[in-house]
Amino acid sequence: MIPKSSFAMVQTATRQLEPRDILIPDIDEDSAILELEACGICGSDVEQYEGVISVELPLIPGHEPLGRIARIGDRAAARWRVDVGDRVAVETMLSCRFCSCCLGGQYHLCRDRKIYSYIPLSEQPGLWGAYSQYMYLHPNSIVHKMDPTLPAETAVMFNPLGAGYRWAVELPQTRPGDKVVILGPGQRGLACVIAAKEAGAGQVIVTGLEADKPKLELALEFGADHCIDVDNENSVRRVKELTDGGADIVVDVSANATRPVRDALHMVRAGGTVILAGVKGMKAVDDFVSDYIVLKEIKIQGAIGVTSSGYQSAIKLIESGRSPIARMHTHNFDLSEAELAIRTLGRDIPGQGSIHSCLIPPK
Repeated sequence: MIPKSSFAMVQTATRQLEPRDILIPDIDEDSAILELEACGICGSDVEQYEGVISVELPLIPGHEPLGRIARIGDRAAARWRVDVGDRVAVETMLSCRFCSCCLGGQYHLCRDRKIYSYIPLSEQPGLWGAYSQYMYLHPNSIVHKMDPTLPAETAVMFNPLGAGYRWAVELPQTRPGDKVVILGPGQRGLACVIAAKEAGAGQVIVTGLEADKPKLELALEFGADHCIDVDNENSVRRVKELTDGGADIVVDVSANATRPVRDALHMVRAGGTVILAGVKGMKAVDDFVSDYIVLKEIKIQGAIGVTSSGYQSAIKLIESGRSPIARMHTHNFDLSEAELAIRTLGRDIPGQGSIHSCLIPPK
């Protein structure tokens, strides 16, 4: 029995969340209501909370939903091939389906795309984010069935692992034996390690700060061959030494720091590929010399979000039980502790820090 309203944590201002009861809407034949089991927390949640990402408030944050179908229209059930009670992972983006990007297979670049977590309460029905007990699923949602026996905190990592597959495997077309460097050991950097090794990468190197020591140690557990502390080593020189001149692929997932973009041009071999997946807050890259791209014929590609193939690869690996990704999960927080969860991930709590965490709603 679905209640009339859903408990949710609503962002009302920068660095301010408050609990509210939000009316659960009726649905039509093409939509659904999801009962949340967990919502993953990542760096984008921190940026949204801090006001770095500009959004119309108030709204319900949360863009990594995992849950069970509580109510669904007949056409939605047929289109998504799911029914009431099924566990699903929900993709972040909502595309229009009709623009040139959508029709060309690049739905994640849709001109009119919307993103769960960034849609205001003023846009009906309001339940657009996963910091909630229940969530509205728009007809243009893309959902993936998942094994209902997996722990929720493991299953919800379909999102960062999906990014790992897209950024470290699909976009650079990683092949067996490739030498891969990953700049940044956060959730998605660690997921890139797992995905690259699954793709057969012959050597994986991860860079991070001295403060990232626990994450770098985890990267080694996940199969990285070497880790570099950029605060105490010359990362460019060390990468060249370890790779005998340069990596085939360099993936930058670091947030805000611009130096890794410049370093990537020196770390990659001639004819290699650089994937830029870490946003820098619209900051310019100092001392960026484009001639290196020309003279070395470097391929550079941006990466935003995850698409269905990445999610499917992630879900398949998680369900196989082969992946060590569960070791990346460090914290469960009650939904009412959303601010604490965000601040912990953002290293805003003295003596505390998380790698992967999720919100668990009340039953």
